[in-house]
Amino acid sequence: QIQLVESGGGSVQSGGSLRLSCAASGYRFSRYCMAWFRQAPGKEREDVASFTPYGRTTYADSVKGRFTISHDEDANTLYLQMNSLKPEDTAIYYCAAPRSYSDSGCQFGYWGHGTHVTVSS
Repeated sequence: QIQLVESGGGSVQSGGSLRLSCAASGYRFSRYCMAWFRQAPGKEREDVASFTPYGRTTYADSVKGRFTISHDEDANTLYLQMNSLKPEDTAIYYCAAPRSYSDSGCQFGYWGHGTHVTVSS
């Protein structure tokens, strides 16, 4: 059974930092098509940071320069370092892994249950 478990969320003040972790069991993370999504209340889920099918990193414009996605192959864990947090970063953050991927994109099929991040002003 494949499980993705996020941790590291919490409440911080604006300007603070958090590091989210996503540990996988039954699934081997690779450098391709792993991602962090978030969903704020009343908003659609958005891709904030991800590895592309080519292993490059991409970020939503709203988090560029502040968030960093990384991967520890030995620990089989995905990370999201979040610095200079803003109230608009408040959301539930989910990690995602692909069921499959190709040159045309990632087909995410495995999701964690999410970790809450609250940023106060």
